[in-house]
Amino acid sequence: MPQAIKKDAEERMEKALGALKRDLQTLRAGKASAAMLDRVQADYYGTPTPINQMGSVNTPDSRTIIITPWDKTALGAIEKAIMKSDVGLTPANDGTIIRLVVPPLTEERRAELAKSTKKFGEEAKVAIRNIRRDANDDIKKKEKGEISEDESRRHQEDVQKMTDKYVAEVDKILVAKEKEIMEV
Repeated sequence: MPQAIKKDAEERMEKALGALKRDLQTLRAGKASAAMLDRVQADYYGTPTPINQMGSVNTPDSRTIIITPWDKTALGAIEKAIMKSDVGLTPANDGTIIRLVVPPLTEERRAELAKSTKKFGEEAKVAIRNIRRDANDDIKKKEKGEISEDESRRHQEDVQKMTDKYVAEVDKILVAKEKEIMEV
């Protein structure tokens, strides 16, 4: 039974890592990326809709993002959503497509993005620690009758080692992302 608890905890920690990676993709690191717009939603006929579901989002070069909406009437809504978002880009609407030019990052914007990176990392670490707590609680419940105290302690140590591994992985991802952001 404790094996199932540990397996579940590891799967959940893996998902927390995946969520961190997805969140970090939305941060702008000086290069244009379609993932930068993943969190931006436009009001489409009264429904908040992700931009990537309203049209094609392409990056023809490292400094430009082009959005070609399938419904031309949605151009204004997409433009408005980008302006309101925290992406920090100004859309240029030519009547058929929206063009976003990604300017080089300023030093203060780089520092701001590095701080956001740390915030995402801390959220991931908290999620991993919460998973550890849940797994340890489940193991302690099993201690009451199904497993011995020594076995319980051994399984809790395994969960702690797993937690340390995933926290180290979060740190490694953050260092790589910060380096990417600070690169001029």
